[in-house]
Amino acid sequence: MTDHRTRFLQLALRAEALRFGDFTLKSGRQSPYFFNAGHFDSGAALVELASCYADAIEAHGVAFDLLFGPAYKGIPLATSLACEYARRGRDLPLAFNRKEAKAHGEGGNLIGAPLAGRRVLIVDDVITAGTAIREALAIIAEAGGTVSGIVIALDREEVAGGAAQTAGTSRRSAAETVADEHGLPVIAVASLGDLLAFADEHPGLRDQRARLLAYRDAYGSRAGT
Repeated sequence: MTDHRTRFLQLALRAEALRFGDFTLKSGRQSPYFFNAGHFDSGAALVELASCYADAIEAHGVAFDLLFGPAYKGIPLATSLACEYARRGRDLPLAFNRKEAKAHGEGGNLIGAPLAGRRVLIVDDVITAGTAIREALAIIAEAGGTVSGIVIALDREEVAGGAAQTAGTSRRSAAETVADEHGLPVIAVASLGDLLAFADEHPGLRDQRARLLAYRDAYGSRAGT
């Protein structure tokens, strides 16, 4: 694994953004692990997280000139990333959306820098069903921006859908589906595959590896790889 992936997974464990146990997901699936970016809830954690995001983006090489954070979790993530880029000498414009359009004052559902004519990088935590990302894509297009790519913290690399996984079902993940539908790169700071490799090397997590493998075999887009 590259260093930003290791740093991210170590940070996620320390912040308890990544936990192991028995979790019922919104899809109804029983997962042996759970990721909640809301637990990156301090300045120090966000600084370190933003550094991991920036390194992942730079490793990919996507070209962009504005950061967009979808409400709600994308807002602090994009804001922290903008601060990290400023620290690295690149002052990027930043924008995000409201869940509900404002009817008074300036009105509208966008806050921050104008999107028109800009190459936009969407910054979020995960892609599950892809609904929030599709909403962000529509908002950006309506405002005259062009999306260059999407960056997320963790790609669970699992197929979309509910608890039942039947033979013949597409093994594309939600992230892969969004990327294919819109012709956009989806950059993940780390993936389930990275987590498996990390668990193999982490003495406190080796007991979790078998459960992670079983979950990937049942629901993963890369089952058995």
